[in-house]
Amino acid sequence: MVGQKFNEPNVSSRTQALVRLASIDPIELCNEAKVERCRATRDLRSCGRNVRRVLISCGHAALCDECSQRCDVCPICRIQLPKGGNELPLRLYCECIEAGLISKKCDDRFQDREDCENQLLADVQRLYSLFDVALENNLVSLIFHYVTDVCMDESAVSSDPVIAFLLDEKVVKDWCRQTFKNILTELQALYNLTVLELNGKLSSLLKISSKLAGVSNVLEVLESSFKGSTSAMLQDLNHLQESILKTKQHLDIMVWCIRHQFLENVKSRYSDFASWSSSVRERKSAAIKRAWPDPVNHKLDYDEQSISSLFIEDALSNLDTEQEHAAEDEGELAISSLLTGGGNSLFRSKLHGMAGCYPFENLRAAVDLLFLQGNSDVVVAKQAIFLYFLFDRHWTMPDKDWRYIVDDFAVTFSITRHSLLESFAFYLLDDHSDEALKEASRLLPEIAGPTLHPKVAQALLERQNPDAALMVLRWSGRDGGATLISLREAVTAVRVRVECGLLTEAFMYQRTTCSKVKDKKLMDAYDEIKERNWLLWLEVLVTEICCLCIRRNLVDRMIELPWNSDEEKHLHKCLFDFATDDPSSTIGSLLVVFYLQRYRYTEAYQVDCKLQTLEDDFISKNGNDEISYKMRSTSHWRRELVVEEL
Repeated sequence: MVGQKFNEPNVSSRTQALVRLASIDPIELCNEAKVERCRATRDLRSCGRNVRRVLISCGHAALCDECSQRCDVCPICRIQLPKGGNELPLRLYCECIEAGLISKKCDDRFQDREDCENQLLADVQRLYSLFDVALENNLVSLIFHYVTDVCMDESAVSSDPVIAFLLDEKVVKDWCRQTFKNILTELQALYNLTVLELNGKLSSLLKISSKLAGVSNVLEVLESSFKGSTSAMLQDLNHLQESILKTKQHLDIMVWCIRHQFLENVKSRYSDFASWSSSVRERKSAAIKRAWPDPVNHKLDYDEQSISSLFIEDALSNLDTEQEHAAEDEGELAISSLLTGGGNSLFRSKLHGMAGCYPFENLRAAVDLLFLQGNSDVVVAKQAIFLYFLFDRHWTMPDKDWRYIVDDFAVTFSITRHSLLESFAFYLLDDHSDEALKEASRLLPEIAGPTLHPKVAQALLERQNPDAALMVLRWSGRDGGATLISLREAVTAVRVRVECGLLTEAFMYQRTTCSKVKDKKLMDAYDEIKERNWLLWLEVLVTEICCLCIRRNLVDRMIELPWNSDEEKHLHKCLFDFATDDPSSTIGSLLVVFYLQRYRYTEAYQVDCKLQTLEDDFISKNGNDEISYKMRSTSHWRRELVVEEL
């Protein structure tokens, strides 16, 4: 029966070998991969020839082709061998060679190693060849089962040192690494081809992508066996997995670009790279000019770059941060060899960081810099940046010339309409033209929600559209302080409300937000860092309200709000500091009124005395009679108020 099974006339040898491989018990792979020598006696010594077939009676691989014809019993189990001349079935490895699934040259190379008494290496490579066949023919589940049912099975042991070695999961890990290196070598050769030549290699690239996915899945199974441990083996697996995932993500984008001829037939709205770079510099300059002054930058630890940054700069800087945490192991260094596009962009990314390499020199540079750097788990962010690049390259061109490209990218990589429009909105808000702002405002109602980037409201505020910024805050659920947010977002929320004339709402937002931060602190009363954090929030938000009210001449309304003692300290400091810098203003007098309204006459008198000194000094140094007259009148009026109450 066994002999007939392997000689069915209507089944091709290739299919027959694959069916056998798919149905084999994983533990038997070790035995099939192991080199066996003929155990028959010939001229008073062991034959020792390579065994290619198994005996029908017992299934042992014990006799070479010649000895199987003359021996009567199996040398291992002594079972009688049938006579009749039926052809013995090939061992699985040999059957794969006969079917063309494994190269005969590869087998000859292993044979040379056997002659050099390096049998263990030959056995391992034969097992790898069987793994390769499984990977090439969508039978990667066989390798999964080999890991789970053999390598991870503590009962799977063998007294044979060769078999015992093949049972170790390290063998599978080394196969993954070797396979990945072979794939990288193949990709390097393909990536150096022209666009036209690459188009003819699409099927090969898709097959490589499938193989990368298979190896990645095998590594996931291997990683599960080390879950919860901190072994060097697990770290090695993680690094290898990271390199494979990035290579596959890069390859998938490359396939998309090849299908579209790297957009060589789609005209850009920029005449050349220099004009594009000039446009980006203009956007950056406009962002710096319209950036809001930060009266508490030493508290918020802002710098000019962070305040006036574009959306694209923030996104690329985040990739830089991820790259810093990525380990530069052997795999990371290997995939860097795939970087072939945009030499200048790569140089700029090394010199100024990822944010400094935009705009990308060309489409290939964008693909290489985005998808071969940074961590693989931020692939969604990388795709969003790539979409931003496409929008920047084509917007203002007729839709029929380029929209289909963006839509195809979204469909290919399962990008939702919301994410697509979000990337478009980020580009439009970076663009300093009024047309772009109008288009962004039209899109915002459709994409606004809890996940919307908090910087959108800030960008609208800087573009002098506070009403739209307020609507964005409310659409996103950040308008009522329901959830704790960052201090930077809280500052933006306060600014938007004051600019919209909602002073009382700004005050209540500040009060509610600081209370929530304080309540969170009270969960651990001994945490001094959280204590300082709450006080920082209070100081920043109150100072921000005061500064905005001074700038918008709303101090008279602001002092009527019910400030508590913690808030008053910062209100007093802000108003008095401004009066010190400009004694000719009425801000100091309004601070006196603030205390008088609260029947705190002593504080009002003390502030008045200090203001009198400042004003006298200012008048003595200023020769403008009109200003001096106004200041004396204000000082006299203020003094009468204080004396009257005292």
